[in-house]
Amino acid sequence: MSNNLINRSTAFSKYAIPTLATAFTVLFAAQAAAFEIEESATISDSDSTLMGVNHIALSVRDLDASLAFYQKATGFEVVRREVVKGSSAADKLYGREEVEYEVAVLEAPNMLLELTEFSHNRDTPISKMPVIGPGMTHTCFQSPLHNSGYDRFKNAGAEMLSRGEGPVDLLGQGVTYAYAYDPEGNMLELEQLDFDRLGGDRRNPDWIEQGLDVWMTQVALVTHDIERLTEYYAKIMGFNAYRTADISGRPTFDDATDIDDVSLRVVFFRMAERSKSMEFWEYVSPETPEPLGNRDSTALGYTYSLEVGDIQAEYQRMTDLGVQFVSEPVLMGDYWQVHANDIDGNVFALRQWVDPNSPWSVPNLEL
Repeated sequence: MSNNLINRSTAFSKYAIPTLATAFTVLFAAQAAAFEIEESATISDSDSTLMGVNHIALSVRDLDASLAFYQKATGFEVVRREVVKGSSAADKLYGREEVEYEVAVLEAPNMLLELTEFSHNRDTPISKMPVIGPGMTHTCFQSPLHNSGYDRFKNAGAEMLSRGEGPVDLLGQGVTYAYAYDPEGNMLELEQLDFDRLGGDRRNPDWIEQGLDVWMTQVALVTHDIERLTEYYAKIMGFNAYRTADISGRPTFDDATDIDDVSLRVVFFRMAERSKSMEFWEYVSPETPEPLGNRDSTALGYTYSLEVGDIQAEYQRMTDLGVQFVSEPVLMGDYWQVHANDIDGNVFALRQWVDPNSPWSVPNLEL
């Protein structure tokens, strides 16, 4: 989600944590809609080999049911499905002996959606992800207004969290929003874009003309301390957030979140020139609780991956910065991968494709 913009020429210096803290004090003290921090900042500013978000991963209890739901709602094609067991590489990757799982990989126009059923989770109770977190609470599916993702997900069986009989028009600017739950209680965000009203908005992707009218846009992490999490990611990714927002007294946000008098803070990192972002949220009222510790990399719910050009170098660089990894990088067939916990305990992965020209690499996924 975004809000009305108020431009402000406050820049965050790379790795300058005191400057970050000062900027947050100024920006979040004002009851403003949104501020530009470093308007042009993108992942391309990083001196690392980070390439972007390669996939959103969702650990599910029932793969067949989840796959049927997401395919019906999105039309994404399954590009890989396989069972993995008796694999020492998988045991090392997940930090678990005799791990067994089945994974189905779907291709969106700009990233991958990986659904994985771990055998040890088959009897794990499922619950609804709280909108206030903590953790990776959702990813976002965008669609053009003329083929509403809200309608498609609702028809596929999604349970709407947001109030009303349709998506919420937060700002009257051509985008409607809603939160919803998939059949296992995983939260997702739905954004419908009216490009007639948005005009030349850069979010209007070329792939719509190819009939690809649902796509994925974000990693959403909800935290009890947004300054701390922002500083952490700016440091390990090597580039700055581009926007922050302080939101309160907005009835439309109450409707979207199904919370009366909601108040929250948001920070945005641009992970591609057009269609991907990382969004950090801190609910002020009601407060986001502190996380209980590191999530297991196989636990039900969301994880995500950052694609890199040199996983060994990034593993060493991030280790030196204090990132907690589950293992060393592991070769998993046609890609290298390693899992880590961020400072809030969220799970993310680094991935490098063996073939730099893989069709599943970020430059080829972003049509």
